[in-house]
Amino acid sequence: MRVAVVAGSDPGHVFPAIALCERFAGAGDAPTLFTAARWVDTAIGAGIPARRMADSPPKPVDDQADLGRVLHEGAAALARVLAPRLAEVQPDLVVCDVLAPGGALAAELLGVAWAQLSPHPLYEPSSGLPPIGTGLAVGTGVGGRLRDAVLRAATARSTSQGVRQRAQARREIGLPADGPGPVARLIATLPALEVPRPDWPRNAYVVGPLLWEPTQDVLEPPPGEAPLAVIAASTSTSGVDGLAEIALDALRGTGVRAVVTTFGPPPAGLPAWARAGLGRQDLLLRQASVVVCGGGHGTLAKAMLAGTPAVVVPGGGDQWELANRAARQGSAVVVRPPRAEALREAVRRVLGDPGYAEAAARAARSAANVRDPVQVCRDAR
Repeated sequence: MRVAVVAGSDPGHVFPAIALCERFAGAGDAPTLFTAARWVDTAIGAGIPARRMADSPPKPVDDQADLGRVLHEGAAALARVLAPRLAEVQPDLVVCDVLAPGGALAAELLGVAWAQLSPHPLYEPSSGLPPIGTGLAVGTGVGGRLRDAVLRAATARSTSQGVRQRAQARREIGLPADGPGPVARLIATLPALEVPRPDWPRNAYVVGPLLWEPTQDVLEPPPGEAPLAVIAASTSTSGVDGLAEIALDALRGTGVRAVVTTFGPPPAGLPAWARAGLGRQDLLLRQASVVVCGGGHGTLAKAMLAGTPAVVVPGGGDQWELANRAARQGSAVVVRPPRAEALREAVRRVLGDPGYAEAAARAARSAANVRDPVQVCRDAR
């Protein structure tokens, strides 16, 4: 099966797309990744055929423009450019990251079936959940159900407006206002991070986290037997700025060792009990007693799979939602706003209570109850 996988430029979405391509290739299929120019060579270096989605980056978004309209119009514009590029690989199926709707529109222009990849829990609105992003658990009792209903009503107008904007963008490129939708939805998370909903889509399948390490370098922790804390600064633009520095300040004097994993330059003035650089997070987390992170899905999933509890300092985007889900599951403590004293206390709390590590181990075991994403795609096509 020839598969085109489409993902944008955000590492939290490109890396799962690369991981999915590896799964397809390992199963004997022929994947091609279409992504932002900055990741093409990276994917090729990992052995994945890759091409640019477009020759130039999208135009900057006007701060005063309606963001929904801009996104849908941008997806339609990308579809026009991307469709002939997809046609060159003659795909039997197109898999589009949830933040790359232009790929879905391009597939429809070609008359090719498409599947949606969500590299995190299912974030579709639900009649039985509070709005995604609030971080709230499902309300209980009359008061809780009323709260959820009010919150859903407050977001319904924006949701309806988005539907209208999407329909208009579709019509402008010659597609009907209402599309057929994806033949399958790949929900690439752990069951432990999902929540039950009464309206789970029939074609949505939890396939487990799709994780890919951008380096094979290994960071050696500082020597010693003290507990190891991994500090993982967010790769998202909406993450908390300066998390590594705040965490190092918080850990000073606690007796732990620390490793900071980062794409950028390491924090200045590292103490003797800390190391920093770009290294494989999965290997480090197997040695760690705690991870301090921003709540991005990739790091949280890696931590859970390693049985490592987390202290989460969430930024924007979906980090608040994920942080609270992990906390309710029992494997994380949420710290917000990011203050060193509160962070220090949270780390001590996690290190002093084995229940957090036990909850992380339970989350890891939930990975046994997932579907194979390659088989889901084959069956759906």
